[in-house]
Amino acid sequence: MVPFSTPFDKTAVGFLEELDVPLYKIASFENTDIPLIKKVASTGKPMIVSTGMATVAELDELVRTVRESGCSELILLKCTSTYPASPENTNILTIPHMRKLFDVQVGLSDHTMGTGVAVASVALGATVIEKHFTLSRSDGGVDSAFSMEPGEMKSLVLDSERAWQSLGKVTYGPTEKEKASLKFRRSIYVAKDIKAGEMFTEGNIKVIRPGYGLAPRYYEQALKTVAKKDLKAGEPLSFDKLF
Repeated sequence: MVPFSTPFDKTAVGFLEELDVPLYKIASFENTDIPLIKKVASTGKPMIVSTGMATVAELDELVRTVRESGCSELILLKCTSTYPASPENTNILTIPHMRKLFDVQVGLSDHTMGTGVAVASVALGATVIEKHFTLSRSDGGVDSAFSMEPGEMKSLVLDSERAWQSLGKVTYGPTEKEKASLKFRRSIYVAKDIKAGEMFTEGNIKVIRPGYGLAPRYYEQALKTVAKKDLKAGEPLSFDKLF
């Protein structure tokens, strides 16, 4: 665990600097406090900023202020400032748009119940997920109603990692792991013994598994040809066996 904190005024920044925190978080309600943002950015340490309620213009001012004040590592968190928040009001499609607009890493400050929204955000490019945490919601507290308990947090970590791993790259066709499954495709096989010169028909060739014969797309073409040699039932059809 890496401990850090959210300052709410300049004196808090000074105190946290004495503790040599490795980074800073800015809460949504302070994302328009430009003097505070300048102070934090001037430390040169990474910043994570929640964007709840902020307009594009306000975020543009924030990002420019951060960069001009000496911070080169900024992460913006898509945030809905309701506690709890509903999935319908979370709008995580903003994540890839915000990443492209401001050329920064983007994450999610998530006040919804459960893990679904957070995991979905990973698929949209979120690199940081913020969740409120409690040992037990039954203990009460100002954030307890929408905070995660240890078991739920563990599930979030596992599921978000799986979501991230599944992104991969844009690819078509069989992967190396899939090549062994190609045999389960269908292909054209001889269904009955066929003599050389005999016409292929729907009765003597079939499209069945495994996939070691001609691809099914050649079936109609095969029906217009004759056998080049004697063929036994169960043989896969190939181009060298037909005229």
